[in-house]
Amino acid sequence: MSGSTTRKKVQRKCKIRGYSLKVDALDDILSFVSRFPDADADDAIDLLLDQLHNQTLKSPIIDKDAVRAVVTLLLEAEAAVDDTSNATAATTSAIRVVDAFLLPKLCYDPIKKLFYEHTGSLPIHGDASAKAALYRDRFLLLFQRLTRDQHFSKPAFDSEMSNFGNCEISPIQSLVGQTGRRWVMGLISQLEDGHFYLEDLTASVEINLSNAISFPNFYSADSQYKITTGFVSENTIVVAEGEMLVEGIFQVVTCGFPPLEDREKSLKLLAGHDFFGSGVLTKEETLRLAELEKKAVNDMFVVISDIWLDNEEAMGKLTTVLDVFENEEVVPSLFVFMGNFSSHPCNLSFPSFSSLRSQFGKLGELIGMHQRLKENSRFLFIPGPDDAGPSKVLPRCALPKYLTEELQEHIPNAIFSSNPCRLKFVSFSC
Repeated sequence: MSGSTTRKKVQRKCKIRGYSLKVDALDDILSFVSRFPDADADDAIDLLLDQLHNQTLKSPIIDKDAVRAVVTLLLEAEAAVDDTSNATAATTSAIRVVDAFLLPKLCYDPIKKLFYEHTGSLPIHGDASAKAALYRDRFLLLFQRLTRDQHFSKPAFDSEMSNFGNCEISPIQSLVGQTGRRWVMGLISQLEDGHFYLEDLTASVEINLSNAISFPNFYSADSQYKITTGFVSENTIVVAEGEMLVEGIFQVVTCGFPPLEDREKSLKLLAGHDFFGSGVLTKEETLRLAELEKKAVNDMFVVISDIWLDNEEAMGKLTTVLDVFENEEVVPSLFVFMGNFSSHPCNLSFPSFSSLRSQFGKLGELIGMHQRLKENSRFLFIPGPDDAGPSKVLPRCALPKYLTEELQEHIPNAIFSSNPCRLKFVSFSC
C-alpha cells in the first residue's frame, strides 16, 4: 500500500470519528502503521483510534503527544503478549480484581439513547431519592435492551408484514381511553393492600393477574402459549399484554420477563463502555486474551473462608493446605482468603486490634515460608461480615491498612479488596 493511500485512509477514518490531525500526529500514526503488513494496516489504524477514543482528550484536534502515548502503550502491550518465556508473569497480569467502590457507574439517557458515565462523587450512604433512582435506572436499562428486540421494536413502515408478530411497547399513561390489546412494561408493586399495580416512568395502573399466563416461547401472533419457567414477585419488572377494562383496571392476558439478549450482540452494540470495571478492550486484545485463556488449562483458584488467625486449629489446617499446594507440580494462580479473620467480632468490645495486626503478620510469614506459592501465586483478601470496618452493610470496604501492613512486608503482591468484588481472569469474569 502506498504512503499516500495510507495517509488518505488515516485521515478518512479520523474524520469519521470526529477527529482532526495535526501534521506531526499524522506522521506518528503513519510510522506506527508501517510496522504492519499491508493486509493488517486497516486493523492497526482501527486499533490505534480505538485506544485514542479511550484516552481523555482535551479537544478533537489530536497532537503528537496523544498519539505517541497510545503508540507506546500498544508497543508495550505487544511486547508483553509476545514474551512467552515467562508464563507465570503472563498469568499474574491476567488476573484483575475490581473493588466495588471503584466500579464505573453508567447511566442511560433515554433522550439521546446512549450511556454516559457518572462523573460526580457518590456517597457511601444513599439519600432518600436513591431507592427511586435504583428502580428507575433498572427500568431504563431493561427498556433500552427491549427496544432492540425485533418483536418489540417499532416497525419502520406500516405494512401487513410489520404488524405480524410486532409487540410495540405502550407507555402506561397512554392506556387511558384506549381499546384493544396493548403491550406494556413496568414494575409490579402493591400500592394498596391486596391490589397490585404496574408502574413505569409515566404512570401506574391497577392490574388483574387472575387469568394471566406466561410468555410463549416466541413472541409471534401464531405461537401456541406455553408455561415457561420464571418467578414473578413484587418489585419485578415484567412485560405484559392485556387491555383496559371499563373499571380502569388493566386485565393482563400474558406476562413474563423481558427477553434476553446474546452477549456478543450486547458487546457489539455497547462497545467502548466499561460496565465491568476492568477497562475497555479492543477486539484484538479480546482475541489475544481468549487465546491465552485456551492455553491456561492448568490454572487453578483456591477459595478458603473463615480463616481465624487467633485459632491454633484453624491455622494448623491452613498450614497443611499450603504445604500440599507447595509440593504440587503446578501451584494455584490465585488464593482467595475470605473472612472472618477472627473468631471474635471486630466491634467496639474487640480486645486488641494490635494483636490482630500481628496475627496478619504471622500469616504473611507463613505464606512466605512456602517459596513457590509466594513467587508464583497471588493472594486476595476479602473481609467477612464481622471483620474490622465501618459497618456490616454490603458492600464492605477492604481490610484497614493498619491491620495488613505487616503482612504486605512479607507478601508485597497481596491484594486487599472489598466484599463483594469483581474478578477477571483473562477473558473470564465473575
